[in-house]
Amino acid sequence: MPKVAPDAFVAPTAVLIGDVTVQSGASIWFGTVLRGDMDRIVIGERTNVQDNSTIHTDEGEPTLVGADVTIGHNALVHSSVIARNVLIGQAAVLVGGNVIGEETIVGAGAVLTEKFSPPARSLVLGVPAKVVREARPGDARWTVRAAAHYVELGRWYRENLK
Repeated sequence: MPKVAPDAFVAPTAVLIGDVTVQSGASIWFGTVLRGDMDRIVIGERTNVQDNSTIHTDEGEPTLVGADVTIGHNALVHSSVIARNVLIGQAAVLVGGNVIGEETIVGAGAVLTEKFSPPARSLVLGVPAKVVREARPGDARWTVRAAAHYVELGRWYRENLK
């Protein structure tokens, strides 16, 4: 049964199935599906999973998402581990077994092949994805601001979407 922190926001059209934990301040947006039927999914504090994204697992391979992460619209995350302060861009695909280091940016539309695991503070782009450079210090600050924005937006929706 899914567990959702009282101050998290789950949109009414989002679907949470099985062993799913949504931690404090996190937000799960419209049309998103979190399928924890094969293994667990943990969405960290202040993380936002934007509209129409899908997070799934394989047996014995959970999906664990750290704090202050932004997962953009239409992203697919499968059996992967994502550290804190990461941006997964819109329509990016993590095929499975990926480990994303902290303060990494995965660009929109990037496709990370199975077990491709970029180091912390990387900029990852392309199909198939590759590390194109080290992320700059200002890049990670943006992810924290985005997370804070979505915490406030989620709070507004919780209070006003009745």
